[in-house]
Amino acid sequence: MPDSTVLPSVASPSRVPLVTIVALCHNHAPFLRPALDSLLAQEYPKLEVWLVDDASTDGSQAILREYAAAQPQWHTLFLPENVGNCRAFNAAFRQSRGEYLIDFATDDVLLPGRVSQQVAAMQTADARVGVLYTNCELIDEAGQSLGLHHRPDGRGGLLPPPASGWVFADVLRRYFISTPTMLMRRACLQELGGYDEQLSYEDFDFWVRASRRWQFLYLDEVTTQKRKHPRSMSARAYRRHDPYLASTIVVCEKALALCRSPEERQALAVRLRWELRQALRYRHFAQARQLYLLLKTTGYVRITDYGMGMVSDVFRKIVKN
Repeated sequence: MPDSTVLPSVASPSRVPLVTIVALCHNHAPFLRPALDSLLAQEYPKLEVWLVDDASTDGSQAILREYAAAQPQWHTLFLPENVGNCRAFNAAFRQSRGEYLIDFATDDVLLPGRVSQQVAAMQTADARVGVLYTNCELIDEAGQSLGLHHRPDGRGGLLPPPASGWVFADVLRRYFISTPTMLMRRACLQELGGYDEQLSYEDFDFWVRASRRWQFLYLDEVTTQKRKHPRSMSARAYRRHDPYLASTIVVCEKALALCRSPEERQALAVRLRWELRQALRYRHFAQARQLYLLLKTTGYVRITDYGMGMVSDVFRKIVKN
């Protein structure tokens, strides 16, 4: 599909679609009350809320039950064992009814106008827009501001630059979407079969598969507070025993199979080169070798890449022996 701008839709803006919020919790007790209060503060009139606990051990379940008792229209799903974000989200998604869905980690906070703003934008967007995302404020464990995800670049733009329309090459090349800000169209998720439950995390895989067939739309509003803390998934990436790197390699393999042009393979090479550097930096030599071989398959290998490939192979053999 060619790149294009997002076209207006003839959908009536007066219709009020149901929005499902899947609130995923795993040991978020210190942050749960602000997160759940932010659901209650939403100005949007038609919400379906699923509280999903992924086998927390820190007292989160008691807080979730307290809120669920006060909001009997909310649904609860308490999983007996930890299954990870992908399976936990899918379990609620498959039972939900909303035309649009929000994957809400309960260490974050939704600003009161979040759902209303996003639905209004989606209702006037092209029907092939599967994902709408926005800016967000980063906060620390105490809720203090750390700045914005998309920051002014001093020249009238933003860093990282957001992209709208057919963004497949963009999502291969770089990270620019703040995952907690996404509003997803049910039809898009259904077409993909939900999240891939074989993976340790969901967002990169979802972006790759969704952007191949659906447009993305950026709304320049701050709708969400994303909490940065040492126990978050992103904080654990690339560390020792990190389960996410193996998933990233699987997603890159999928992306390579989806590429339709030299430009898209070149964009994937940029991502693979970056992941290869990270793997070497954190001494994941076996995974570095896999990334290097994938990079070669794109057809866009630089001289410096050969050096990284040699390093990965040498140290992989040393560690193996």
